[in-house]
Amino acid sequence: MTDAIERLTSLFEKFPGIGPRQAQRFVQFLLRSSPAARREFIELVQSLGGSVHQCKECMRFFSGDGVVCGICGNPERDRSYLAVVANDADLAALERSGTYRGVYFVLGGTISLASDKTNGLRMKQLLDSVPKRKELKEVILAFPANPEGDATSVRVREELMSHAVGIKVTSLGRGLSTGSELEYADPETLRSAIDNRR
Repeated sequence: MTDAIERLTSLFEKFPGIGPRQAQRFVQFLLRSSPAARREFIELVQSLGGSVHQCKECMRFFSGDGVVCGICGNPERDRSYLAVVANDADLAALERSGTYRGVYFVLGGTISLASDKTNGLRMKQLLDSVPKRKELKEVILAFPANPEGDATSVRVREELMSHAVGIKVTSLGRGLSTGSELEYADPETLRSAIDNRR
């Protein structure tokens, strides 16, 4: 049986974008941390199961009471705009830009070009939610500027156009360079992409 260090390193390697060296650095950081810091880390991980919920409207994870997050529950948001994003990190990036004041829907990923299937994506929930949004005028497809994001945008656009009559469907403008991830884009670039959507 492997020791605790190896097991924890293997666990960190399963995180998206984390390789063996980074995983080892995480473990070494925890080993050098004070017992109080490690306890806080453990408590925060354990609290994810109890204090974090998925918003029933936008599907993002949030910490707090209630069934909807602070964005969906905010009466100041412009409900005539719905930005469909791949994940929570992309939603956070758009929020940081300070440009977009509409509401969101987190699709749960992008289409894999290897399979071209929407398994695991919340396509049905999205399509079911659109008719319930009485004020909705425009759906903004805010996916990464890469082949998977483009394929997802095409598929979601087709589905929306066949289900949601009379609603404008746009995509982010190409202020974003091809291959870039939304979560790493600076606020000015995101502002340009929102303003230049088509």
